Amino acid sequence: MGLLSKDIKTLDDLFIHTLQDIYYAEQQITKALPEMIAKASDQQLKQAFQTHLAETEHQIQMVEQVFRMHGHDPKGATCPAIDGIIDEAQDIAGDIDDPQVLDAALLAAAQAVEHYEITRYGTLTAWAKQLGREDCASVLHQILEQERATDQKLNRIAESKINTRAA
Repeated sequence: MGLLSKDIKTLDDLFIHTLQDIYYAEQQITKALPEMIAKASDQQLKQAFQTHLAETEHQIQMVEQVFRMHGHDPKGATCPAIDGIIDEAQDIAGDIDDPQVLDAALLAAAQAVEHYEITRYGTLTAWAKQLGREDCASVLHQILEQERATDQKLNRIAESKINTRAA
């Protein structure tokens, strides 16, 4: 089903499709993070990735909860955007020999993922409210705040040492 598919006729349809999109995205992120953890040389960055992996696994459960609250079975829909972000990160990381530069690349890729997630959860929260689903909005907003916090944490790591070391 494409974004402009005739299967999407209402805001509720769009909400469910976007929820399926982020559900798929979170699952792909849990597959990509262990490789990023293995490639990172900075211990603080490794720890941030490990923490985010645990958070992402919990977020998948929270998204499943939103599906059920909204009367749907959890189901993913292929998300070309997250696939592209992850593929690009893997391509770039495969070309870098310097561990400090690799850490900077991994961190930048992780932030690209975070920014994608922030836009999706922000939109889903707004749509849930518009649909009168404060219960769903509350859960989605919790995830949104976790994603924002992860992005800020990654930004602090980048600015405090990773980018300087890579230079």
